[in-house]
Amino acid sequence: MKGSQAIIKSLTDEGVDVVFGYPGGVLLPLYDVIYDSDLKHILVRHEQCAAHAADGYARASGKVGVCIGTSGPGATNLVTGIATAYMDSAPVVALAGQVGTSLIGNDAFQEVDTIGITMPISKHSYQAMDPSEIPQMIRSSFYIARTGRPGPVVVDLPKDVQEGELDYPENITIDLPGYKPTKKGHPLQVKKAAELILKSKKPVILAGGGVIHSNSSEELQHISELIGAPVTTSLMGKGCFPEDHPLSLGMLGMHGRVASNMLVDECDCLIAVGCRFSDRTTGDVTKFAPHAEIIHIDVDPAEIGKNVEVTVPIVGDAKIILSHLLRILSQAKGRVSNVNWTKHVKTFRASCIPRLSFDETPLKPQQVIKEISEAVTDDTIVTTDVGQNQMWMAHYFTSRNPRKFISSGGLGTMGFGFPAAMGAKVAMPDDDVVAVCGDGGFLMVCQDLATVKEYDIPVVVCVLDNRYLGMVAQWQKLFYDERISQTKLKAMPDFVKLAESFGVNAHRVERPGEMKETLREALDSGEPTLIDVMIDPNEILPMVPPGCGLTEIVGEYKVERENPGEIPYRPSAKETGGD
Repeated sequence: MKGSQAIIKSLTDEGVDVVFGYPGGVLLPLYDVIYDSDLKHILVRHEQCAAHAADGYARASGKVGVCIGTSGPGATNLVTGIATAYMDSAPVVALAGQVGTSLIGNDAFQEVDTIGITMPISKHSYQAMDPSEIPQMIRSSFYIARTGRPGPVVVDLPKDVQEGELDYPENITIDLPGYKPTKKGHPLQVKKAAELILKSKKPVILAGGGVIHSNSSEELQHISELIGAPVTTSLMGKGCFPEDHPLSLGMLGMHGRVASNMLVDECDCLIAVGCRFSDRTTGDVTKFAPHAEIIHIDVDPAEIGKNVEVTVPIVGDAKIILSHLLRILSQAKGRVSNVNWTKHVKTFRASCIPRLSFDETPLKPQQVIKEISEAVTDDTIVTTDVGQNQMWMAHYFTSRNPRKFISSGGLGTMGFGFPAAMGAKVAMPDDDVVAVCGDGGFLMVCQDLATVKEYDIPVVVCVLDNRYLGMVAQWQKLFYDERISQTKLKAMPDFVKLAESFGVNAHRVERPGEMKETLREALDSGEPTLIDVMIDPNEILPMVPPGCGLTEIVGEYKVERENPGEIPYRPSAKETGGD
């Protein structure tokens, strides 16, 4: 068989049934085989969207997502999506076309060093130089992508290698010297962690994306309830613990909940599971959890001790380690239930529930998110773009299940939300999928309205339309004397007409009460739909400024229950708009 046929067979053997891609000259041999294959190919309108769609597919399903781009600009257009998947540990295999082997290094037409470019932003990169390498290379790529700390793998495919002949092996063995991810945590370290937890009086659990990747939400909840420890999450961990649970604190960090930030500052034992202690989560690390002994559980040993000094490090799979830890804690004699701490947590949490209900226009984003929450179910997958829309959703939207909230955390990629929603819907066709995007980010990828129309991918895109690059403008207002520089979007399309020009249903929401009904109707229609939501451009989300501790919140924190004396926040910043 030819190399191109081997690629398709290898993908099929890995259980791949759909790929997201964009063809090009050096990929003609591969696309000629795709023509006759059972593999579903979704033609995106930009390679970056192919990578984000594969990423969304992976995060929603837990399976490896696959994207394809041609050589040169096709491969470089994949790069942002590959980097996004790398930062957020999403298992993606990116297939990139390459010029013929005899031309590599000659600056041939549409040649770039794809391996060199992607090496820092992928778990591994392969370049096939002979057709016989393809089966093992692709088998290894999928294994690397989904094991240990998941992440993207790049396979570079020269044109002549796709055209060459090979005998497809009956048995494919994976030989990866030096790649042996640790699964079981060291038993003595787990025992030390249990002893530390049993001695603590004010434990808090910090759950990251690793809890979702390892499918350990159930074990996490059991431990939380057993020891009376409230749970806060990173952005990537959102949904791994039901956020309507009495012990849920919501998201931690720069744009986190007051309850999370304050109680982490107060705790004496922080149990961090599957998180990397990013700067957006910790704030000033010298002020982070100042009274706490820290237990850090992570499958990636490189993350332990990288940003925050820990007391008990445990390397391994979170599900295995939490199960072991749960057995020890359950059998412990004279176990302390931390009743007083739990009571304090619930009381404080109740005192600073963020306000969601507003009846004025322009619409407050909080009210919009409240209505979105009322329109969707626990099984609805919600993706976000990056910016204010993302942080509003992370802060105010209640997630109850893992793999239902998908966002770009580490790289912070504008334009992620919409194509990720496409991939999520393809992966989970029975689940409703809603993409919440900013107007700026959506304009970067709006051409793929054509994709959802052509392939009948019924996602609903909610564009929070404030005519600003909202997050950057917010920082300009708060920290740069309201000097709004190049962040007001003046020449903007009519998003309703834009969607309709692609044949996509569209609606505009401007008043309280409209969002819930409109979104529900859009989801019930079973058709791709855009909802243009006109929101207040002057609304600012309270935040922890860069370089500050988690308790140093600026901006008015509006609460559902007006007990401002119970909420330690700094005086509100001026929140006026302006050009």
